[in-house]
Amino acid sequence: MTATGPERDEDVAARAKLGDRQSFDILVQRHSENLYRFIRRYVGQPDDAYDVLQNCFVSAWMGLSRYDPARPFLPWLRTVALNKCRDFGRRRTVRRVFLRAFLAETEVQIQPVAPAENDDAEATYAERLTRLDHAIAALAAFYKEPLLLTTVSGLSQLEAAELLKTTPKAIEMRLYRARRKLRATLGTPEG
Repeated sequence: MTATGPERDEDVAARAKLGDRQSFDILVQRHSENLYRFIRRYVGQPDDAYDVLQNCFVSAWMGLSRYDPARPFLPWLRTVALNKCRDFGRRRTVRRVFLRAFLAETEVQIQPVAPAENDDAEATYAERLTRLDHAIAALAAFYKEPLLLTTVSGLSQLEAAELLKTTPKAIEMRLYRARRKLRATLGTPEG
């Protein structure tokens, strides 16, 4: 901490890049909550999100040699998180293909479990949130990434466009389509 307030991420990251583990721990403390929210919405499951978050910070630590302290740190870290989410999605897809093949070979049938009836408002809210998480996680990355970057991480459309290497207009279009797909999946009216 400086006399004028907390140190800039870029200064802390520059020290971490030189091997200062305590400086990297400061960055983890500053950004883990926000990154977790982003990753949680991307992957859809809390336990998976923690695993991806840990992988993100391990990769960031290992990749600090490629970080340029003259550039903003948070967009660099978000890119690492986004890449880890994409990796997780690819691995999950491969696992599903193998699981389907295994089930087809062994002719195992999986019966869906009906959700328990519960009138409690908190349970209803939690169920709706879970449905939303699953619907977001099921979106194609093309739509999911700009949606999460703008709504969960709080980036502007311009910032999301820079991170995804596209235009703000493309981000606007993807957001519109992502919201339409979510409304259709969740059965909510257009509005």
